[in-house]
Amino acid sequence: MPIIIARDLPAAEILKKESIFALSDQSAQRQDIRPLKIGIVNLMPKKIQTETQLLRLLSMSPLQLDIRLVRMANHKSKNTNENHLKKFYRTPKEMMKENLDGLIITGAPVEQKPFEDVDYWSELVEIMSWSQTHCTSILHICWGAQAGLFHHYGIEKTLYEKKLFGVFSQTILHAHPLLRGFSNPFASPQSRYTGICEEQIPNTPLTVLAKSAETGPSILVSNNRKNIFLLGHFEYDTKTLEEEYLRDQQTGVATEKPQYYYQEDDQHNETIPNTWRSNASLLFMNWVNDVYQRTPFDLTQVGQAEFHHPDEYQLEE
Repeated sequence: MPIIIARDLPAAEILKKESIFALSDQSAQRQDIRPLKIGIVNLMPKKIQTETQLLRLLSMSPLQLDIRLVRMANHKSKNTNENHLKKFYRTPKEMMKENLDGLIITGAPVEQKPFEDVDYWSELVEIMSWSQTHCTSILHICWGAQAGLFHHYGIEKTLYEKKLFGVFSQTILHAHPLLRGFSNPFASPQSRYTGICEEQIPNTPLTVLAKSAETGPSILVSNNRKNIFLLGHFEYDTKTLEEEYLRDQQTGVATEKPQYYYQEDDQHNETIPNTWRSNASLLFMNWVNDVYQRTPFDLTQVGQAEFHHPDEYQLEE
C-alpha cells in the first residue's frame, strides 16, 4: 500500500520519478481500509527536503499510511515558503484534535541553545505531553530525541567540543522489534553538537539499543514501547552531510569534513558510499509494522501501553 499525501505536494513528484507509489488523498478515500494515521512534526529548516526524505522511507511499508505534516504555529520559517506551509501543514492544535497511530518529531539545528530558549519550546512540550495519551508510538529524531529525553525523563544534553559529524558504526546491545533484520554493527549518520548524559539512563525506564564509543548511545526506547529516540539521521540522503559541510564552510563555521563518509581510497572525496540506506528503510518498516500490530482499531484506546523488558527479545547471532 502507498502513503497518502496531497497530490500537489512537492515530494509527490520527486517520489513519482523514483517509482515510489504515493496515493492521492482523493483516491485513498475510495479504498475500504483504515490507513494508519502518521503525524510528522517537521522542525528542520529545509522542510521540503525533510518531507521527501521521511516520506521516501515511510513509503517502503506495504501498509497504507495517511500522513499529516505539522509545523510550529509560534515559529516563522526562514527557509520554507509560507504558502507551502499554509497549504500542506497543520498547526499543532489542528493535529491534536484526533488520535494518531504514530508520530515523528524531527531534529532541528538548535541543539546549542538551552531547551527553554527555543522559541517554540512550550508548543513542543504540549505536543510531547499530548502524544503520550494520543499516539501509539512516537519516533524522536536527533534534537527531537534530546528534547524528548529531557522532557519525559529529565535527561540533560551535553555540549561537545566540536560537532559530531559523519557516518559512525553502531553496535546493537539488545534485540528489539525495531531492529529486526539489522546487520550488527550498522552505520548511522550523525550531525550534532550535543549528546546525552548516559549516566542518567539507569535511573529511567529506558533501554539503550545501540551505541558506539565515538557517539555514545544512538538508539534508545522506553520500556513501555511508547517512545523511540534516534540520536542520528537515518533519513539523510547520500549527499546530505556533504551539503551541510559545504554550507558550514560558506558561512564560516569551522566544521571538519564528515568522518567515515567518503570512500577511503578516494583522495578527492568525491565518492560517497551510502552504507545506511538499507537499514534506514528496514528501521522505518519495522516501526510501522510494530505500530500496526499494537495500535487499537478504536483509536480512543491509543494511549494504553504495555511494558516489555529488553530481555524478552533475543539478539540475533
